[in-house]
Amino acid sequence: MNHIDWELVNWSRAQFALTAMYHWIFVPLTLGITFMIAIMETIYLKTQDEKWKSITKFWMKVFGINFAIGVATGIIMEFEFGTNWSNYSWFVGDIFGAPLAIEGIMAFFMESTFIAVMFFGWDRVSPKFHLLSSWLVAIGSNLSALWILVANGWMQNPTGTSFNPDTMRHEMIDFWAVLFNPVAVNKFLHTVISSYIVSALFVVGISAWYLLRRRDIVLAKRSMLVASVFGLLATIGTFWSGDESARQVAETQPMKLAAMEGLYEGDRSAPLIAMGIFGDHDESVHQREQFLMEFKIPKALSYLAFLDGDYFVPGISDLVHGNKKEGIPSYEEKIASGKIAIDALGNYVKAKKSGDLTTADNELKTFREHEKDFGYGYYFGKDPHMLIPNVKMSFYAFHIMVILGTYFLLLFIILFVKILRGKLDKSRGLLRLTLWSIPLGYIASQSGWIVAEVGRQPWTIQNLLPNIASVSQIDAYSVQVTFFLFLIIFTTLLIAEIKIMLSAIKKGTEH
Repeated sequence: MNHIDWELVNWSRAQFALTAMYHWIFVPLTLGITFMIAIMETIYLKTQDEKWKSITKFWMKVFGINFAIGVATGIIMEFEFGTNWSNYSWFVGDIFGAPLAIEGIMAFFMESTFIAVMFFGWDRVSPKFHLLSSWLVAIGSNLSALWILVANGWMQNPTGTSFNPDTMRHEMIDFWAVLFNPVAVNKFLHTVISSYIVSALFVVGISAWYLLRRRDIVLAKRSMLVASVFGLLATIGTFWSGDESARQVAETQPMKLAAMEGLYEGDRSAPLIAMGIFGDHDESVHQREQFLMEFKIPKALSYLAFLDGDYFVPGISDLVHGNKKEGIPSYEEKIASGKIAIDALGNYVKAKKSGDLTTADNELKTFREHEKDFGYGYYFGKDPHMLIPNVKMSFYAFHIMVILGTYFLLLFIILFVKILRGKLDKSRGLLRLTLWSIPLGYIASQSGWIVAEVGRQPWTIQNLLPNIASVSQIDAYSVQVTFFLFLIIFTTLLIAEIKIMLSAIKKGTEH
């Protein structure tokens, strides 16, 4: 801890965040639009209406542009685990590598194989096999997300594994416990279903543009119908999975929940802050953010988190300084316990090498007793407030996500009603609003990732490995250089995609 290169840690975090957030610009559209394409092709096969075929091919072309550029950022992100986070990769590579390997072998290869059939097999395979290929591409892209999110879910709530003190690595002991980790399952559902909202907003937004221009009317109206229903169901599913996600966070990552709600003092009837604006720091209390304005719903947080309006929800102060009445240990106690675990592990290794098996067994027993706090030991002698995530960023990102999610629900309901009543063409204000809602979907999606990743800082693996112990021992300057190189490359790719996609959209199906 005395020799930590904080510049290296911060630049490594920034580079990975840059890569992940750029990659996530492309992924949500892929996850949802593939299912809508499969639905449209299914309708074509049932009706034999050639217009549905041309609509399917149009959205397929848009998907292809997005998919090709999204793959590039994803590959770079996986390489960064080895280049920038080698200590992390060594420590948990046996666990983290397994779902990523399955993702590459099973899901990505399946998706890539059938994409060729989907794009080039219209006149080369039977209509039913082509439709099957379209569905398999959609399933494959979502299976890719499953395995990646299983890996991420394990980082948020490590389970099904055991630390081997002889190899200094975490090893998987129960694959099914990792796969069906409640946090991983919920993370997959919430992330994927919310991504469907982004893709639905994209389709209804482009369709609205066509209706405003009074061209490609059939494409616009039919696409709008499919996407509005798809988006409405996805929004309902997102609220359901988000509700469950809050309870998972309350149970496994109480500091993240406290940061999301800006809750400093725990309460047995904790209110939910529906809206709030932070003011200046309270200088009398270390690192405490003060609300300039807030709108609270009494008891709502206790109920949403624990289904009990009178349940105690710990705040940031309770977690840092402890709360004996509620049985919550302080971070200082956890840090001391973690230091015991680290020291015992070191003593075990020395005793094992010297052949003193009795001492080795005793030290290993001590390590196991304090193993749950192992990661905290890296902060021994340091300010425990270093373990608090960025409260403002977590709070604002969470509330932006929720507010926009509510807006999307209302938008899809209104669009669906207008379509059923045949009044969508005349609602030009609504069409303009729908078009300009496309970027809001991406903002909400990125906000969700900020909540998930910033909220669990400083942990790479919750309670087990902080980011200060995860980074590769490389020159910080090299990370800075590659950060700006990636920024230039990713921005260029994004601009190229937007230009190519706009060109394809302008051509439509009639030109």
